[in-house]
Amino acid sequence: MNRDKSHPPVKHGKIGVLLVNLGTPDGTDKKSMRRYLKEFLSDRRVIETNPLVWWPLLNGVILNTRPKKSGALYASIWNNEKNESPLRTFTRDQGEKLAIALGDLPDVITDWAMRYGQPSIASRIDALKSRGCERILVFPLYPQYSATTTATVNDKTFEALQAMRWQPALRTVPPYFDHPQYIEALASSINQHLATLDFEPEKVIASYHGIPKSYFTKGDPYYCHCMKTTRLLGEHLGWPEGRLMATFQSRFGPEEWLQPYTDKTVEKLARDGIKNVAVFNPGFVSDCLETLEEIAGEVADAFRAHGGEKFSHIPCLNASKDGMMVIETVVRNELQGWI
Repeated sequence: MNRDKSHPPVKHGKIGVLLVNLGTPDGTDKKSMRRYLKEFLSDRRVIETNPLVWWPLLNGVILNTRPKKSGALYASIWNNEKNESPLRTFTRDQGEKLAIALGDLPDVITDWAMRYGQPSIASRIDALKSRGCERILVFPLYPQYSATTTATVNDKTFEALQAMRWQPALRTVPPYFDHPQYIEALASSINQHLATLDFEPEKVIASYHGIPKSYFTKGDPYYCHCMKTTRLLGEHLGWPEGRLMATFQSRFGPEEWLQPYTDKTVEKLARDGIKNVAVFNPGFVSDCLETLEEIAGEVADAFRAHGGEKFSHIPCLNASKDGMMVIETVVRNELQGWI
């Protein structure tokens, strides 16, 4: 059979790896923030409130008031050199470094995407397909599983495939909250950072992003994953019981969220006479608004305002050597059978 020469040959035989992080606005202006917040807060995985109650509140109040405030917060941490959020910068760096690390696998193509905002999951799956990827490994960059994070990345991925006549084979990376390489990387990062301080923290706090308590009671394993990460990390560090604490941040609305709350915890520690603390964010693969502004800014201020003295935020793993080793190790493991 003669091939139709009016169409170029279809590329094939490649394997794609797609790193996916939460998302980012395109800018700090009101329009960009409103577009980003609408996509994020319209996700039924994130907000399970009855739509008849939530949609009027979202469109009538939140999207008319929150974008300006959120834009100002993002502006305080914005990467002005590249005109983008730190999350986009770090995620791109992770994608590029992973491609280099997997250089011994010539049939593997690495890319990155955002669940909310750009580049979208659908656009990058299309790009990988156009480069000949018949199999794609999707990596939600969340060590601890939650329906609000991991599941919604997977949902969006499968949604993209629904529009395709010719679908690639697909795998999704499971949570890695107890992976030895991840625990080792966290411990190494903490020890390296503490060695640079001119004080010794009396308490070190592992602050995870919170979820409503009702999500946990409905079966979300997130709380259990966070607690196991903290326990394994404490054992690896060999610290005395009580020095490492787990808390939850970033709550909003009237509903009860997972406790203890990070802000309330540091305030109480300060009132109880604890003068020096350090906080890190093991549930965040990359530094972002919730770590750079909320923890290093708001929570640090709250600690000092209630009598604390020295506060240090330990950066996320980002695209560090230890952080990239975690990502590479997980990816190579999940590619087994394909390579």
